[in-house]
Parts: sequence; C-alpha cells; structure tokens
Amino acid sequence: MNKTTRLTQTTDYKLKEARWIRRMFLLYWMIIAVHFIAQLGCYLFLEYHASSYEFYVGVLIVPTLIMCGSNLLAELVHYKYNRYSFVILFMASTVICWTIIRLNYDVRIIPALCLLPIFSSILFFNRRLIWFSFVLQVGVFLLLLAVDGSFRTYLSFFDIVAILIFLIMSTFIAIIIQASGRDLLLDLYKTQRAHQELMISNAIISKMSMTDGLTKLYNHLSFQNFYEKALEYAEQGAIIHLALLDIDNFKKINDNYGHQFGDKILESISLIITEQITANDIAARYGGEEFAILMFEHTFEEAYQIAENIRHAVEKMIFHEKKQNISVTVSIGLKSYTEEMNKDSFFQEADDYLYQAKRSGKNKIVSLNHIA
Repeated sequence: MNKTTRLTQTTDYKLKEARWIRRMFLLYWMIIAVHFIAQLGCYLFLEYHASSYEFYVGVLIVPTLIMCGSNLLAELVHYKYNRYSFVILFMASTVICWTIIRLNYDVRIIPALCLLPIFSSILFFNRRLIWFSFVLQVGVFLLLLAVDGSFRTYLSFFDIVAILIFLIMSTFIAIIIQASGRDLLLDLYKTQRAHQELMISNAIISKMSMTDGLTKLYNHLSFQNFYEKALEYAEQGAIIHLALLDIDNFKKINDNYGHQFGDKILESISLIITEQITANDIAARYGGEEFAILMFEHTFEEAYQIAENIRHAVEKMIFHEKKQNISVTVSIGLKSYTEEMNKDSFFQEADDYLYQAKRSGKNKIVSLNHIA
C-alpha cells in the first residue's frame, strides 16, 4: 500500500470517527431532552413529594443546566481541540448519566444508565477508552457515596457491591465485544483488500489479453471485437472510417538491422498513432508491421488529416543504428463506411487501398477520393 493510499484511508477513518462523535453528542442532547420531559410529566401528572421550588430548581432547571453545560463544553472542546474529543466526550456522558441517576436513585433500574459511556466507547474500537469510561463511572459512583448522604443512605451494602460488580462485568463484556468487533473488521479489511488485489490483477490480465505487449495498442483479437461492434453502430447511422497502415520495407529493416531495431520502430510508430488519434478512436497492431485504426464521428477530411499526420510524423522520424541515420515510411489505406457495405467488404476495400499505396510508390495514403 503506497503512502497516498494510507493517507486517504487515515483521512476517511478520521472523518467517520468525527461523524460518530457528533452522533454521540446528538444522543446526549436527546437523553437530556427526554429526561427533562419525563421529569416534568411526572411532576404534573403523578404524585410528586416536592414543593414547586424544590422541583423546578433542584430537580428540573439546575440538573438540566449542568447536563447541557457539560455537553456544550464537550462539543466546544471537540471542535477546537479534537485530540481531546474522546476524553471530553465520555466525561460529558458520565456527568449526564450520573446526574440522572442521582435524581432518580429510587428507580431501581436507573443505575444501569452508567453503562452508556462504557458501551459507547465500544464504537471507537479502543480498549483504553473502555477502561477510561469504567474508571470514570467507578470514580463518580464512589464520590457520590462519599459526599451525598441521601444517596448513600438509600443504597444498601449489597446495592453498592452489586453496582461495582455490575460495572466490572459490563466492562469485561464491552472489551470482549470490542475485541470481537475489531477482529471482524480486520478480517473484513483483509477480505476487501484481497478482493481489490484480485480485481486489479484481473484488470491487468484482461488488459494484457487485449493489448499487444510491444506496442501497447490493442491486439488482433481485440480489434476484431471492436470492429464487429463498430459495424453495428455503423448500421445504425454512426460515421466510421477504417485506416490500415503498413510499414514500408519492414522485412528489409529487420534483415539489415535486426529484430530489436525493428521492435524499436514498431514502438515509435505506435506512440505516434496514439498521439494523433482522438480518445474515441481505436488503434490496434493488426499483425506484424500492420496497424488498424477505427475512427468514429469524424468527417472524411478529419479522418484523412489524422492519417496524414501519422504518415508525416513517421516520415520525419530519424533512427540511429550502426552509425547510420535511418528513416522509415508507412503506406495507408483509408476507407469510410457506407450503407451497402458489410463486415468483409469494408475491411477488404481499406486493405485494397493499402496495397494500392504500396504498389504505387509507398509512403502515401490511398482512399476513394485521395491518392497522396
């Protein structure tokens, strides 16, 4: 995996992490709102042993302000100093949870709310966060026992021990879940990575099977597939031109200078072809020293000009071999598709033009309207 890929994955992970933190803050706001509504509803519609002042100030307004303040402060720290996001996130959740527990300790199930920070930390697959949340819950619980007489009086020794054991067991369960989830994600990542590598390998193999190894143009078989598809488009009205190109005297070049030099010429000419055709056109090494080019949606003049640009660029090339300056030329046959043609006649006419070009002096383009 290269540095750019690793950087991209790290950035994606950070963005997803930030989204989950925002969702957690939103969850805390929802908990505060639900608690506010529930307390107000209980006071208005159920028997509530407290004066209006005690309820509105001591039970509703002050605790709500404390919870809102802790959550708001946590959000501000997250946006300004995001390296402390996790610490402040779980501190805020601890304040919210234990404020609610403190106000409702007569509800036997309410201490279970302290599990929210512990199980929330599982989302971030960090064991230290789970332990940090556990220490926060135990610390706040013991602090309440030490400073709040009514809270301490309400709980029996069994309740205190049970809550501590409950926190310890829940923490170990959270660690097991976190470890299992991390292993699952790792297996998923490995599977995805293997799948991606397989796709890349298949794409490379597919490209290799479609292209000529020397010139990097499409090979003969690929050209035949494109050619048949092009004819289907042509029958529906698409404008198509076929250029067949052959290197002049190529056998003599191979005999005099060797096949390595011949390969060098093939590579250079294929590069010229690639540079001159447009993105919509298809070029292939048809066989040996012969190339085929399908040109789409050009006028005949534009197609002819592309062929001429190729011919002229090849003519200008100078190769140095055995202390000699060697130049090569190409002959080209160019044919435009017409309605009365079929697959064989279209190719055959372009091929006939190519051989006319070779027989009439080489280094020229022959088409229906041009011999130059």
